[in-house]
Amino acid sequence: MILKKTKIGGESVEVEIDESKFGKRKYHRGHHVEGQWIFGGIERGTNRCFLVPVEKRDKETLLQIIKDWILPNTTIISDCWKAYDCLNDEGYKHFKVNHSINFKDPDTNQHTNTIEGLWRHAKYSLPQYHKKKTFIAGYLSKFMFLKQCKALNVDPFTEFLRIAGSLYNPITAAYVDNDDNEGNDDNEGDDDNEDELSDNDTYI
Repeated sequence: MILKKTKIGGESVEVEIDESKFGKRKYHRGHHVEGQWIFGGIERGTNRCFLVPVEKRDKETLLQIIKDWILPNTTIISDCWKAYDCLNDEGYKHFKVNHSINFKDPDTNQHTNTIEGLWRHAKYSLPQYHKKKTFIAGYLSKFMFLKQCKALNVDPFTEFLRIAGSLYNPITAAYVDNDDNEGNDDNEGDDDNEDELSDNDTYI
């Protein structure tokens, strides 16, 4: 999902973006969880998405992720976070929704309800325990993968094997001779068994 990412958006396509903090304790109750900021985007209509852990929410960090994941000329809808003010100058069509006033802009009819729903589903998908900060990226990749399979209407297991095959070459094998035959004269000249594998030989 990360190495072979597929960009979302494009001409006449709308993508909502936002940031959300994962791992907060509700009402300061429950065991302590180290929080992690996540930056994400979701494509309207297809629900294709990206979710990326970030340590900073500044312009440089978020803009680079936007360029990595969202195609040029995409219509982007966000809140009024100052880091997004540059998007119109970066090849995107940008609409802002001021959540301190309303959830839907009365002039443009734009909203960020889709990505708010994405946050709810993404957080719900995390396991109840083992929410360590180092694990969150893996959990989010799994969530993105399953969401992509649903959007493409493909079987997750079959798709997993297809993607794994594109990352790892199943033909290349490393041969390991587990028998220590060094100095064993009995094997010299035994051409008949040269291509045979013993019980201790392994292909990995």
